[in-house]
Amino acid sequence: MEQLLKKIVIAGGGTAGWMAAALLSKSVGKLVEIVLVESDEIGTVGVGEATIPLLINFHRMLELDEAEFMSATNATFKTGISFENWKHKNHKYIHSFGHAGRDCWGCSFISFWLAGMDRGFAEEYENYCVELMAAKEERFGIFQNTSVNYAYHLDATKYAKLLRAYSEKLGVVRIEGKISNVNLCNASGEIKSLTMQSGSKIEGDFFIDCTGFRALLIGDALHTGYMDWSQWLLCDSAIAVQTEAVDGILPYTRSIAHDFGWQWRIPLQTRVGNGLVYCSKYISDDQAKVTLLNNIEGAELNEPRVIKFRAGTRLQHWKKNCLALGLSSGFLEPLESTSIHLIQKSLVRFIQLFPLAGIKQSDIDEFNNKTIDDIEKIRDFIILHYKVTERDDTPFWRYCKNMSVPESLMLKIQLFQDSGRVFRNGNELFGEESWTQVMMGQGIFPNSYHPVPFGMSDQELIQFLKNISQEVKYSVSQLPRHKDFIERYCRSKEL
Repeated sequence: MEQLLKKIVIAGGGTAGWMAAALLSKSVGKLVEIVLVESDEIGTVGVGEATIPLLINFHRMLELDEAEFMSATNATFKTGISFENWKHKNHKYIHSFGHAGRDCWGCSFISFWLAGMDRGFAEEYENYCVELMAAKEERFGIFQNTSVNYAYHLDATKYAKLLRAYSEKLGVVRIEGKISNVNLCNASGEIKSLTMQSGSKIEGDFFIDCTGFRALLIGDALHTGYMDWSQWLLCDSAIAVQTEAVDGILPYTRSIAHDFGWQWRIPLQTRVGNGLVYCSKYISDDQAKVTLLNNIEGAELNEPRVIKFRAGTRLQHWKKNCLALGLSSGFLEPLESTSIHLIQKSLVRFIQLFPLAGIKQSDIDEFNNKTIDDIEKIRDFIILHYKVTERDDTPFWRYCKNMSVPESLMLKIQLFQDSGRVFRNGNELFGEESWTQVMMGQGIFPNSYHPVPFGMSDQELIQFLKNISQEVKYSVSQLPRHKDFIERYCRSKEL
């Protein structure tokens, strides 16, 4: 096989750039030269500190030691997200990474639970899920006989530094400097080289755009269009600030709805990441800053900064000889912590379609079709949180509650409302349990459910539900306090 791709240039560092460098150097680093260009003068957004469980697979691909990674990145464990004030003010629920109860081949556990509720002897839904109960009780542990699904809260800047050191050991060359121009081939329209401010040129066969919102390659040079989703996702601004940790370490992210958006709180071992995501149509940047600073705990560790964005995605994530990763490829607000996952998913898909023998349009089309499908399904899940609400107390929430949403989402909502059913569509990221927990948490209670439980006597159903809740309570009781486990397992290097 003739090798036509010999050099990959990654434009930009940060989480996206160094994740690309790490996985590419691990998988194909012996076949191609990998160069990463970044400037110390250009800051990264660095607010994406919450992740989902699939990041564990990424670390397995890299063969990273979990405890060492967590210690180096000031990380904590995450078993879900607490949504507060979303259904209505003073209400909260947790979307956990766990699975409630036990399904049968014909129907999901929720039908048994709904039957138990109808007959008056089911406990709260959360009592049937280990991760959900563990989160509430601030417990966590990793043991052979107790399986808990989890992700991480991490320091994104330290994570990039860790992956940089990893990549450089595998031969990735980092070039310091700012990009002044992206040069295209007149004949093919592909990217030929990058001109640096120093005047030097960096040539390559394939380029990965990790330049953030600037999108210097995929946007400015290749003029790839953008699919705007701001009619469903109104928020267009965020303010981020770090604070000292004041009390405990929660094993979950907090998402607190406000009158014009929502606030995140992400606990690391020695500090807390805070931010406010909001719609500038309903509140000014200055007012948003005041709101955030009035709703944080602990001393501020940095000056709050405003980040502007537009919800949506590139029409093509792979165009000609350029792949867009991270913020250059689009933006979905971090409500369900999906940004790092989308980087990971694109990288894995790119390596599966790796064009060592030359770029083929069929590979590009396959990549783009699958990627857009993934993102649209995640988009629908995020829109769900805004659409399904009882809140109508502000113009922002009235718009969200009454807005028209994609038909794909409306069908999913209606199916669950009618029958308590959720079906996973292909390989979509969020499964049946995630949709169930969020839809019920936001206020949808199914009108009916599967008939299988009708064949169970009261005593049979009571015993079935009781066995599960007792198993959950026992499993959770065996877990140590989250903070204690971290202290023993992965104490931060900052401590």
